[in-house]
Amino acid sequence: MALRQSLLAKGATWALSILLTAGCANETGPAAVRGVSPAAPMTPTTLNIMVPGDRSPDFDLVMEEAERRMAEEGLHLDIRMEFVPWNDFGTRSEVALASGEEIDLIFDAPWLHLNEMIASGYYEPLDVLLEQYGETIVAKRPRQMWDANRSAGRVMAIPLGVSHVMSHSYFIRKDVRESLGVPPIRTYEELLRFAYLVKEKAPEVVPLIAGGTRSQQLYSQAAFRHYFDDTDIRPTQALDSSLMLYYRHNDGKVHNAFKELDSPVRTWVEEARRLYVDGIMHKDVLGIKDFQEPGASGAVAIFPTGSFHVGEIAQEKLRETVPDGELERVTFFDDTPGANVSDFGQWNFIAVPVVSKHKEEAVRFLNWANEKRNYDLLAYGLQDTHWKPLEGNKFKLLDTGYNQPAFVWIWNPTDDRLLADDARTEELTRFIRNADNFTPDVLTGFEFDGSSVQAELDRYNRIEAEYYTPLFNGVIDPASAWAAFEAEAGPSLEAIERELQRQADAYMRK
Repeated sequence: MALRQSLLAKGATWALSILLTAGCANETGPAAVRGVSPAAPMTPTTLNIMVPGDRSPDFDLVMEEAERRMAEEGLHLDIRMEFVPWNDFGTRSEVALASGEEIDLIFDAPWLHLNEMIASGYYEPLDVLLEQYGETIVAKRPRQMWDANRSAGRVMAIPLGVSHVMSHSYFIRKDVRESLGVPPIRTYEELLRFAYLVKEKAPEVVPLIAGGTRSQQLYSQAAFRHYFDDTDIRPTQALDSSLMLYYRHNDGKVHNAFKELDSPVRTWVEEARRLYVDGIMHKDVLGIKDFQEPGASGAVAIFPTGSFHVGEIAQEKLRETVPDGELERVTFFDDTPGANVSDFGQWNFIAVPVVSKHKEEAVRFLNWANEKRNYDLLAYGLQDTHWKPLEGNKFKLLDTGYNQPAFVWIWNPTDDRLLADDARTEELTRFIRNADNFTPDVLTGFEFDGSSVQAELDRYNRIEAEYYTPLFNGVIDPASAWAAFEAEAGPSLEAIERELQRQADAYMRK
């Protein structure tokens, strides 16, 4: 199956594990694990969990404390975590599910292959298990989050999210900006002027890099524009990591970038070509699996991210190669109430594979992990060793030995703390966590059923994989590539568009 990324209009939060941070919480006291009998057997049940990312140096130390606490509360579990590099997770998890490996909890996402795995029957429906053993899991997420993230009316995976849009921004080399005498960047035009100045005055640094792989295609240069441009363009449920079909103006109308010659998407692609030809874009953008690596190591001056916050881990990584280097966040997010549309869909989920022999224990574990005291442990590590709490539901990082992002396994908006930061970053973070700040999408809760056009979807995705990231990063010339892309994929895309529009219209008539 084709791997897809959304960060999207939704995304990962997905792949920015060294840069993403945590957010605010409402304090609640520790509670007993729901549904755990005092007579639970002393022999631990092994839970196999597969998530993307890297194992923190202090992970085992934190899990020892977690298992000690669980045992005290009658939940005897041996947690076995398999960490898979982000760029390999899609393939590794797909193979594991298809072969029936013994996995009890697994990360997935709409931008990865969540919908395909649900359609293929790999995940267990969770409504009954949550009712029996997941009281806290349910309580820690607002009703809007549950209602907007069902599949055919059922909970097929637990949403992992704390906000209603992604915190997209660019990270830039602040030290380079200041050395060139450039004032703080406020607009996208100023960002590009900085990029050209870097090329002229600091040639040892590559001005810009973006997402160049299939799984990162909404972080490609042209696609990333949709997060900030005032055109209100959003990907569709049919191709949720592609802007070749998109919504605009919150009217439920599907737009096709092949058919609309004046589409803003085409303008963004043409700009990406200019940046590549002018030597602003990294010349090997398609060959770098993790596009943030060159940025975090200081080789690149500008790169896109899914965070408003530059974490200390990212700063430490930069200082390993550039001792005086410093990253800063630049965002063009409009925090005017009502200016942004949200369907309240989430970007990350954790699911229980249907082959799991320990479904009940898996849900009980997540229920335990969603208690405030335990969430703090698994999200931030040992208190006063790795972190300390601050007033206002915030925390301060003390040690980077534990960096196991909550967004791949336990994230919830009630318990998540806000990392101490500057006032503007805190303001933006709180803004995107308040559902009342967003205009509801007219298609909130809509699910696309692609079964009637599955052959066209399969064909289109195969072709798009060849053209999308080269086009959207400027590596190939749109003057000729658009025509070739459309000749091969146009009929399939149009068939998908027609079916999507038919279903969207039917949904809005309800």
